[in-house]
Amino acid sequence: MNAIVAVDANWAIGNKGQLLVSIPADHKMFRQETIGKVVVLGRKTIETFPGGKPLAGRTNIILTGNPDYKAGDAIIVHSIDELLDKLKEYPTEDVYIIGGDSVYRQMLPYVDTVHVTKIDRKYEADAFFSDLDEDPEWEIVAESDEQTYFDTTYSFVKYKRIG
Repeated sequence: MNAIVAVDANWAIGNKGQLLVSIPADHKMFRQETIGKVVVLGRKTIETFPGGKPLAGRTNIILTGNPDYKAGDAIIVHSIDELLDKLKEYPTEDVYIIGGDSVYRQMLPYVDTVHVTKIDRKYEADAFFSDLDEDPEWEIVAESDEQTYFDTTYSFVKYKRIG
């Protein structure tokens, strides 16, 4: 199972329900990586999408405690156990956890690959991803050259769980 995330220098991912920064190349990489695949996200995350609609060209699975929640053609699950059971229907390499922080936190133990856009800047933030550089269970297996979008430098880094 995969996770895909953009983090700042403090492994922050968001502030007040929004992404920290919008980088077109990051969005392009996200699309290329997840199109035709299964994306798992929380209710708060989907509500930040245009019109609160599921991502086109993907199977959207939304984790929410709200028993009445609906979002287009998305599959709705209400617990981690229900989510894990539903994910058995799909090849594990086709599943991408895409946020937000509570979904990442709950699902990271099941993930073996994390695609990280590392942004070389610190933002004001209230949502964070686990610092994989400080976790001995993870190693970097691929890293792009540093890229720049206006005054923001970033790179794409792929982590794999060791063992």
